Amino acid sequence: MKKWILSASLVAGAVGLAGCGAGDDVVATSKAGDVTQQELYDSMKEKYSPQMEQALQEVMYKKVLSEKYEVSDKEVDKELKKAKEQLGPQYEAFLAQYNLDEKGFKDFLKLELLREKAALSDIKVTDKEVKEYYDKWQPPMKIRHILVEDEKKAKEVEDKLAKGEKFDALAKEYSSDPGSAQNGGDLGWVDSQSREQFVPEFSKALDTLKKGEISKPVKSDLGFHIIEITDMKEKKPFKDMKAELTKELKQSKADPETIQKKLDKELKAADVKVKDEDLKGAFGGSSDSDKKSDKEEK
Repeated sequence: MKKWILSASLVAGAVGLAGCGAGDDVVATSKAGDVTQQELYDSMKEKYSPQMEQALQEVMYKKVLSEKYEVSDKEVDKELKKAKEQLGPQYEAFLAQYNLDEKGFKDFLKLELLREKAALSDIKVTDKEVKEYYDKWQPPMKIRHILVEDEKKAKEVEDKLAKGEKFDALAKEYSSDPGSAQNGGDLGWVDSQSREQFVPEFSKALDTLKKGEISKPVKSDLGFHIIEITDMKEKKPFKDMKAELTKELKQSKADPETIQKKLDKELKAADVKVKDEDLKGAFGGSSDSDKKSDKEEK
């Protein structure tokens, strides 16, 4: 998800112009002269060419993929809920960081889902693979931690917790993790895939804890972690989870190169042609100029 959001931050200021089509309509007036859409568009291209190419990609992907794949409001809302669970109290700060409001975030999640549906449409998995994936699958859990530099300080925190002091207050006081300390150590909801972001010692410790249980200090290259699972979802029977896990397994097989090849294939099938010479590089090998080069070589 975050990979696409980083792209979104690049195009936030330019995507509107890329989608509307510049012309002679006046966007601003002064005694010195008017500024037209075309002048503004040309200025944006001159100063922000990479962002304009990125904006063109976003708009064209949405048009092309929407012709073949459908994403419902319900699917977008589900993805939004998942993002809020993962980000927890950092959600609003996350939106602010990428200059997005919730509507803009939902629009972008819809495009991400369109890309995902296109990328996964050609990937096949067997029932055996899905069952093996289910056997190893861990239910999402909501966790928090306190990270300190040395064992002595970890023992100090451990003793204070044993005496009944609040976990969140101690996280704010002691934790050296800048991403979670001021949120009481909260790391939000973590699923099987997102657990890969943690150091191995941290992830391994999660397997030993039950809901509401606080770990002993866990040593890693980052320091010493004190971890608590504050909530955990249920692992349902295989038949109830098969569809969801089939999708997750396909996602795990969709590497960036595979995804891009599929998107290029969809653009080629839609006969995408970039008419603006300054934006010819927006689609790489999918642009009409590249197609012409291929024909000339033949």
